[in-house]
Amino acid sequence: MNVAKTGFLMMVMTGLFMIFGYAVGGEQGMVLALVIAVVSNGFMYWFSDSLVLRAYNAQEITRTQMPDVYEMVERLAKRAELPMPKVYLIPSPAPNAFATGRNPSHAAVALTQGLYDMLSPAEVEGVLAHEMAHVKHRDILTATIVGTLAGAIGVLASIARWGAILGGGRDDDEGGGIVGLIVMSIVMPLIAMVIQMAISRSREFHADQTGGELTGHPEYLARALEKISVGNQVRPMHNAQPATAHLFISNPLSGKRIANLFSTHPAMEDRVKRLLDQASSMRR
Repeated sequence: MNVAKTGFLMMVMTGLFMIFGYAVGGEQGMVLALVIAVVSNGFMYWFSDSLVLRAYNAQEITRTQMPDVYEMVERLAKRAELPMPKVYLIPSPAPNAFATGRNPSHAAVALTQGLYDMLSPAEVEGVLAHEMAHVKHRDILTATIVGTLAGAIGVLASIARWGAILGGGRDDDEGGGIVGLIVMSIVMPLIAMVIQMAISRSREFHADQTGGELTGHPEYLARALEKISVGNQVRPMHNAQPATAHLFISNPLSGKRIANLFSTHPAMEDRVKRLLDQASSMRR
């Protein structure tokens, strides 16, 4: 299923680049955009995870540096029957975490310093179990490409907007002209938002459930989510980008009302309730 999603997203990106090229340079611009899109899609497949990790200044950690976190991930990987992913620490006081990579053999799990400091060891393990669930379900490539795609769309929208301001674009009979550029500068960010929302919110519920199964204590993750929700209000992630917000276990833009309106995450209260219900069922 996620392979199909990834292919669809790459086709969407190719189409958007071609539309942009046509609006700016007519048929020749469209052909050039197609070539750029093909190269970009290949680059995204191989390097999109590195781009996301670099965007948040994530630093790889070893067993020697953070033995407790490393051993948690190692233990969870064995339980999930997955290869050991790379582990990264993000130097941010905001409590959050995400997983990325093109497949389980090339996966990475990242957590913030704020999450490590705020949560108990059991709660940290609950969060890491959630991220390992994303790896197990092969959500990570689709989610990472969506982030890169949304960022690319934002750049194209900015170029289109400035092109319109500076009088760029082809004549209307050869391309979209100035009007086309203006329309694209408005429509493209909306398309990016729709694509992010198209990544089903049930993906988070599914990862929560599997994470609870991996630790055997869903209540640990439930408590962690409650603390993370409050922590994000007190210590927001100032360098968080809308294009990658869906990667995190909790929306890092949760302090912004517009971001909440179009959030890719389910309501935290619903996630906590489901986890507590799961914990009760496991204790019966």
